[in-house]
Amino acid sequence: MLNTALDAGVSPETLRKIESGRVATPAFPTIAAIADVLGLSLDAVWSEISQSDGGAELARSGRNARARLAS
Repeated sequence: MLNTALDAGVSPETLRKIESGRVATPAFPTIAAIADVLGLSLDAVWSEISQSDGGAELARSGRNARARLAS
């Protein structure tokens, strides 16, 4: 975990908080940096989020936001 955090440019404590759910909505650049270090695409991360129980609402809100941007 230490190497992942440092390679992503975040503190190990921040990564622990994200992992444990104590940071409910981490900043997009933080998630992008962590995903990059782990070799995950943001599409893969989004897929995992939207498949979880809590992610359904997030997925709906993301679709709503994209619809608003498109109009």
